[in-house]
Amino acid sequence: MANSMAEYLQQDMECEGLLECIHGLKELDRQCYQVVVESDESLTIDDIAERIERERSTAYRSIQRLLQAGFIQKEQVNYDQGGYYHVYRPTNPGEVSHEMQRMLNEWYAKMGQLIQEFEDKYSETEQSGQPV
Repeated sequence: MANSMAEYLQQDMECEGLLECIHGLKELDRQCYQVVVESDESLTIDDIAERIERERSTAYRSIQRLLQAGFIQKEQVNYDQGGYYHVYRPTNPGEVSHEMQRMLNEWYAKMGQLIQEFEDKYSETEQSGQPV
């Protein structure tokens, strides 16, 4: 895992690297996402846990991170006799990519502002003759 932007830029990154780079997700999260995306039907936590060969609680934590990041959606399925369970399906890739682009644009604007603040701060210090 890269610790700086320079390290990220030097890595050979695939599109799945955006899960880590933008959202801070882990390899297990990528595996869970892949399972959900490759399925022809919505999956339960038990289905996902079985396919990634992990405990149910481990799959649940990963799915919660993916939900929080907006990569998957949760739907409630009701039993006729009462009760319910949840299934998970991938969010439309177009929606996900638009959200990542929005986040990137916000980050870019924030970095531009911080770079300008850096320049202003240290240009003033240099001009006044005070040590940096």
